[in-house]
Amino acid sequence: MIFARGMPSLTPELRLKRLPALNFDAVKLSPSEALEKAQFDGIPSRATLLMIMGRPAYRFSSRGSVTVFADSGDLIEQVGEREAIKIASSFTDLSESRLNYAGEISKPDQWTLEDTRALPMQKVFVDDEARTQLYISEETAEVELLTTRGTRALAWFAAIPHWMYFSWLRSNGPVWRQVVLWTSGIGMILACLGIVLAFTQYPTRYVGLMRLHYITGVAFGVFSLTWVFSGLLSMEPFFWASGGGTGNRIPQALRGGPLDLAAFEKFPAARADLKQIDFLRIQGEPYYAAHRTDSEPQLISAHSLQARDQLFATESLLAYAGQGNPGVPIAEAALLSGYDSYYHPTERKPPLPVLRVKFGDPDATWFYIDPRMSQVVSRFTRRERLQRWIYHGLHSLDFNFWSYQGWAWTAAMVTLNIGGTLLSAIGVIIGVKRLFRSVY
Repeated sequence: MIFARGMPSLTPELRLKRLPALNFDAVKLSPSEALEKAQFDGIPSRATLLMIMGRPAYRFSSRGSVTVFADSGDLIEQVGEREAIKIASSFTDLSESRLNYAGEISKPDQWTLEDTRALPMQKVFVDDEARTQLYISEETAEVELLTTRGTRALAWFAAIPHWMYFSWLRSNGPVWRQVVLWTSGIGMILACLGIVLAFTQYPTRYVGLMRLHYITGVAFGVFSLTWVFSGLLSMEPFFWASGGGTGNRIPQALRGGPLDLAAFEKFPAARADLKQIDFLRIQGEPYYAAHRTDSEPQLISAHSLQARDQLFATESLLAYAGQGNPGVPIAEAALLSGYDSYYHPTERKPPLPVLRVKFGDPDATWFYIDPRMSQVVSRFTRRERLQRWIYHGLHSLDFNFWSYQGWAWTAAMVTLNIGGTLLSAIGVIIGVKRLFRSVY
């Protein structure tokens, strides 16, 4: 898990890299005209311009999404075999002859367990050295998931046994949850018994495997206990850390009102590396968020078409945050240039600087706001902060005194994992031997 991480996925960076550059010359409809063609129910919370199947298209999203071609106003109503092959060909930059249609996926398989909301999807096999498999959403007409022979093999050694992500089990959420809770609970009890025996059996002179099992148990037993215990807490028994907190309307307040697509009449200057444009309302003003391949999105004013490089003022961020959480005092606010114990890097580094706002509500809710985009990027209540220490702290030794991705953390985790594996393997061998001895 340290090196393979989780299940195979399509990262936002790779998705953006594989998107074709926008063809502004083919755009014939404004965002508001396209919205009329879409017959979207209500006001979209997000609108995007991108290329789909070689044509510019607007995507309007709220709870669901509707995609309209920007050159004709036609809706994407169906993604079947022909469309899936065309989308896969554009994504991989390979001829359609090297793509094989594998059918429609309407129920989760082994690799779509974390993408069930994107179902149904079309599956396509790619004839390349990596044995790539693509899953294409019928709703968005985009590649939602990418797996290769290597990522699938690593998942079978890492994420699948680690999280018990076997398709026949994980597809039934309540049963999977109970299995994880009970197995980790039993494992915790056995680890506690082993630690007790380490003290009570100290005078005993063990030899052979029993001696080695005793030594590894003394050295790694406590870490095995905390690892299993924190794994139990990852399932949040009795949902003890859920709920509570205030400020659910802060993200909407920072936008300064609903998205008005009529404000986007002029497009920013076309560039060869421009892949996607998001239409945003930030603090009451319309902005384009221009996405390129190797950089953070750039804000461009929809009125002046000038790029915005400076941060939004802390005072304005606090004012809008207060409007989204009326009647609750702000206990503390600080602009952080580095990560703290709760807003910290994992696989992807969240943006810096960040404005941390602590509210004086009963749950002591903290918000982290990106001052460059004026958007909420994280939120923690008092119980969620406690869970962070007793889950991430115990499970992956995620502490600030060393770098989470650094060599010291990696060396310590590898050493402890080897010790825990050795302890468990010896215990299994001893148990099997005793079982056979009692039977035969």
